[in-house]
Amino acid sequence: MRIGIFADAHDHLDHLRAAVNVFNRARCELVVFAGDLVSSFAAPPLRHLKCRILACFGDNEGNKTGVAAGFKILGEIGEPPFGFRTPDGVRIVVTHMLSSLRNDPGEFDVCIFAHTHRAEVFRDDHGRLYVNPGETSGWSFHQPSVALLDTSPLFAQIVRLDHPDT
Repeated sequence: MRIGIFADAHDHLDHLRAAVNVFNRARCELVVFAGDLVSSFAAPPLRHLKCRILACFGDNEGNKTGVAAGFKILGEIGEPPFGFRTPDGVRIVVTHMLSSLRNDPGEFDVCIFAHTHRAEVFRDDHGRLYVNPGETSGWSFHQPSVALLDTSPLFAQIVRLDHPDT
């Protein structure tokens, strides 16, 4: 299964459109958003996704009620952390701030997180995969990015939105 991952959009509509294009071209079966869309007017570009979306709130949602309403026709959004299992059995936990999981040994294979605006992919001492897609907005570090996760074999890669083919 291929999963698109993005976060920290902070209302950057052009980069949201670019992220949707990356996910659709990659034929993602699911997209996960790890928080900080910020406002409801950033939701409409996501209507062009060709798959469903699961999302969590971040720490900078200006209007949670509006963001939640914008997601109603797109998929599901909720408070982090939350988990789900893919059809092929991969256990995924989604949070905005990794610190929310610090004291939880957790039974998961993949942790999707955000907040730092820095893209990174790594494994912990237990072999669990951690994926931070970086900032979709590019506002902080001028390196807008998303991530693609393949569940079999379990692998993730960062895709720069300003250079999507690299």
